[in-house]
Amino acid sequence: MSKTRIVVRIEEELLARVDVLVTRQIFSSRDDAIEQAIAEKIDRVKRTRLAEECAKLDPAFERSMAGNGRSESMAG
Repeated sequence: MSKTRIVVRIEEELLARVDVLVTRQIFSSRDDAIEQAIAEKIDRVKRTRLAEECAKLDPAFERSMAGNGRSESMAG
């Protein structure tokens, strides 16, 4: 996959923490560390949104819908 160069401003303290992780070879570079952090955050946001949407569901209604689907498929 191709990559695009961007410019990001980051607090010096946070960058120093990234550099420690690179020095300890947890990440191969600053780019790698920041790219992985962004990807993980996006994944977490997606999971959180899914959980929020699932929490809106009415369990009793969902059970009744599941039951309706079962009875219809068994009738055929």
